[in-house]
Amino acid sequence: MGTVRGKEEVIEMAKDYYDLLGVQKSATRDEIKRAYKRLAKKYHPDVNKDLGSAEKFKEINEAASILGDDQKREQYDQYGTAEFTGGGPGAGFDFSGFSGGNFDFGDIFESLFAGGPFGDFRSSRRQGTRRGSDLRYDVELDLEDAVNGVDKNVSIPRYEVCEKCKGSGAKSLSDIHSCSECGGSGTSTRTQRTPFGMFQTTSTCRTCRGEGKVIADLCSECGGSGRVENETVIKVDIPAGVESGTTLRLSGQGEAGEKGGRTGDLYVVVHVRPHKIFKRKGDDIYIEIPISFVTAVIGGKIEVPTINSKAKLTIPSSTQSNTLFKMAGKGVPHIRGSGSGDQFVRTVVHTPANLNAKQKSKLEGFADAMGDKMAPQKGFLDKVKEKFT
Repeated sequence: MGTVRGKEEVIEMAKDYYDLLGVQKSATRDEIKRAYKRLAKKYHPDVNKDLGSAEKFKEINEAASILGDDQKREQYDQYGTAEFTGGGPGAGFDFSGFSGGNFDFGDIFESLFAGGPFGDFRSSRRQGTRRGSDLRYDVELDLEDAVNGVDKNVSIPRYEVCEKCKGSGAKSLSDIHSCSECGGSGTSTRTQRTPFGMFQTTSTCRTCRGEGKVIADLCSECGGSGRVENETVIKVDIPAGVESGTTLRLSGQGEAGEKGGRTGDLYVVVHVRPHKIFKRKGDDIYIEIPISFVTAVIGGKIEVPTINSKAKLTIPSSTQSNTLFKMAGKGVPHIRGSGSGDQFVRTVVHTPANLNAKQKSKLEGFADAMGDKMAPQKGFLDKVKEKFT
């Protein structure tokens, strides 16, 4: 901070708040908070009697009020303006008339920070009810169940509302009273006069812990928590078409909240076991089927297994090994929308083994009759030659 005097104008230099706090421009919120706390203790007029300490203390509070607020910091970084007032602890106080006094510095420091840019030094938020925890359950399925859908009964250990006290935590409703310490507000307020003015701090009531109520006689079943641990069987409806990694959310099936708080949710994560013959890719199913040499040559119909049954597949003549056939609609149902994927059949021509003399003789006769047609196509041989020449 300073002033540059030209011939005809005076320009006020923008304050460098990062320099005032001794932090980098990339400093995190926690780093700014630590720097603020360290400098506030150093320059607080109650401990530092040097000339100018009060003004320095006011500057670092102003800097912290800007850099501790994300919106103000963004504007400051973008425009470099220091025209923010009233945002931080002590920013609006006049320290020039400070004259010392006998009071606890720690109390003053907490008072300054309680309403400042880092308000988490002292929370005034009433605890109230607490939402129950979310739970996760992992379930394994066979491919058939994942394709067709299935109902699964799962056993879930969780905290549930105490039936004896209905979640109140008290032996009876007449045992619940308004907290005499805070008058039922859940917070306690303290006002303190300091050389900087009147400071008011609000904190969670220590007697009722922010609930505003106290219980004279606790429930014998839950000990006052309002919840008991139990193991419950829940029916999970797993829709057709799920795949590994699918997460199903069961709203309100998690743990019960505390003091009447909302119940959490249950998340069921699906894992599909590998299948012996089928492979799944998205909503399509793949399978390899061996076919005889004769079927590959002259064609025919074969029976192919599907996820739920069997189906006929026509093999045309001259089918080569690794030919892929599509059976439309024989795959996995679309979990979103109507219809299903397809089943793809890869044919693998089976070469007969352990032929007897008669069979070999017939094959030799077949080869003689075919002549050049038994040899690989000329185009294929030309490609092989190009590869190795």
